[in-house]
Amino acid sequence: MPFSRILGITAALLFAMSHAYAPPEGFNYDEAKVPHYTLPDPLVANDGTVITSSRQWQQSRRTEILELFETYVYGRRAQLPTDLSFTTTSIDTHALNGKATRKQVTLRFEKEAHRYALHVLIYLPNSAKADVPVFLGYNFNGNHTIHSDPGIHLSTVWMRKNDNGNVNHQATNDARGKSSSRWPVETILDRGYGLATAYYGDIEPDHKNGWKEGIRDFYQTDENGNPLALEDWSAISAWAWGLSRIMDYLETDPEIDSKRVALLGHSRLGKTSLWAGAKDERFAITISNDSGCGGAALSRRAFGETVERINTSFPHWFNRTFKQYNGNENALPVDQHMLIALMAPRPVYVASAEEDIWADPNGEFLSAKGAGPVYKLFGLKGVGVKSQPPVNTPVGNHIGYHIRTGGHDVTDYDWEQYLGFADKHLK
Repeated sequence: MPFSRILGITAALLFAMSHAYAPPEGFNYDEAKVPHYTLPDPLVANDGTVITSSRQWQQSRRTEILELFETYVYGRRAQLPTDLSFTTTSIDTHALNGKATRKQVTLRFEKEAHRYALHVLIYLPNSAKADVPVFLGYNFNGNHTIHSDPGIHLSTVWMRKNDNGNVNHQATNDARGKSSSRWPVETILDRGYGLATAYYGDIEPDHKNGWKEGIRDFYQTDENGNPLALEDWSAISAWAWGLSRIMDYLETDPEIDSKRVALLGHSRLGKTSLWAGAKDERFAITISNDSGCGGAALSRRAFGETVERINTSFPHWFNRTFKQYNGNENALPVDQHMLIALMAPRPVYVASAEEDIWADPNGEFLSAKGAGPVYKLFGLKGVGVKSQPPVNTPVGNHIGYHIRTGGHDVTDYDWEQYLGFADKHLK
């Protein structure tokens, strides 16, 4: 890594420690103290065969790596619903002062499991002349928080935090629009895209006992019909499964081009989007925003948040096997560059923030770079640079990357890069 970049990280750390982004103490934030590691090669099969063609990747190696992530990190996913239904609960063709059509759709999975409902909010540009491409992503605090639009239904399920208008873990009208800075709805519509979002807590509340109120308490078999115990999968696998169910709906909506859906997630939901994009090849683009450990960042670097810390603080996010690698990341048969490679040949974008050193920005870049050899099998270009670029300097082709100024958040700058990336690959 260039010395100037190390100085930049050091300066960012000093800034972060005196501001709201101060990372936890007792963890490594020094590039010089990253332990020695060797990354597993995504192009060497389990039996030692070297993968030299896109055909070999698609027919065998990709499946091997998916199974490794299922076994060692995220766990399996549930069976397909047997009675999936979609109910449009409201529609307004003159939303946002006539700019958009707003739809609200409820997804239910089984007749006997109606308490498990996923509520999807959709905005489509009224200026569209044909079915439109869509950005899809979970939100953290309910659909009503992404915009002040009073027509958005107020979520009635458990909320993760008692702030931003939530009281006793329940939403109130004061919560409307509280997360709008992360969702530039009008800008997305003006660029010719639709937006679909849902509250991830509809699938499973985000705490260690959330499974008792989520789909992990209902489904007992995986997608291959095998028995599925609680810790054979994880909250992240459950949330990712829900994103695929939203895609099931999008395929039925004649106003949406389901072949052009860009999947986006921030932080823990960035981890979720990467796993969903790896498992479900219907997503045309996958975007990771500040996803860190267990997402885009290389686990072996043990920089910022570590495998042990994330498994201790959030034991429900990953499967039980992942916990065996607490403090022993080098023994993992996978690392996160292999997760990003699973998107190939579809475009993927990884974003970091300079002050978000807890998420290991350089580790996120190196992961994106490490997926490049797989894209090369398809004749496609990766990030196109050898080391992490300067801040606010996007790079890459089929693997996009940027590190921006600021902290752990989703900003207008991030969205501008995602919209431009989508313009290049979807339009």
